[in-house]
Amino acid sequence: MKTDDLIALLASEVAPVDRHVVAKRFATALLCGLAGALLLIVTGYGIRADLAVIATTPLFWAKLALPAALLFGALLLTTRMARPGTRVGRSWALLAAPVVIVWVAALAILLTAPAESRVSLLLGDTWRECLANIALLSIPAFIAAFLALRGLAPTRPRLAGGAAGLLAGSIAALAYSLHCPEMAVPFWALWYLLGILLPGVLGTLLGPRLLRW
Repeated sequence: MKTDDLIALLASEVAPVDRHVVAKRFATALLCGLAGALLLIVTGYGIRADLAVIATTPLFWAKLALPAALLFGALLLTTRMARPGTRVGRSWALLAAPVVIVWVAALAILLTAPAESRVSLLLGDTWRECLANIALLSIPAFIAAFLALRGLAPTRPRLAGGAAGLLAGSIAALAYSLHCPEMAVPFWALWYLLGILLPGVLGTLLGPRLLRW
């Protein structure tokens, strides 16, 4: 068989690729991850009793804005990692910007607060369980994000796994905000970010193993 004939034969068996396959896979992963986290919140933790009242305050929406902004940045980064040869671009900046903003706000609050109240602003009443709760709530999104990636073509599995972990942690922190009673900016600037980072580190470690072609 001639080379041209072989190429033509192979090309004739290629099915067209859905241009929106990445968007569809990650839309499904987001829905499954968020639904799983919310189900765990409702059945295992409970929605905070004063949610209707606290939702009228700007601080509550600022608290939600942190994981929501990180979710957007992590989603963009993860979808880029799912495509071979795609540049990361400004995805890292989208992740770093909300972190810098909330740290600046937290530092300003701590510096202007009385010295005796600074520890309570950082630790609150629930710092011991915050990390574990966010990590637990991230499990559905972590699984969904890795399943979405496995059906695609990430060429940098360690970075792709880390991005998927950050995505899962952001989803978990967003859901956890509906239960968490802590409203001090220094608290969620520290513990929410650490909670989001945990699945990110786990994803970085597992990426080469779970996303191997």
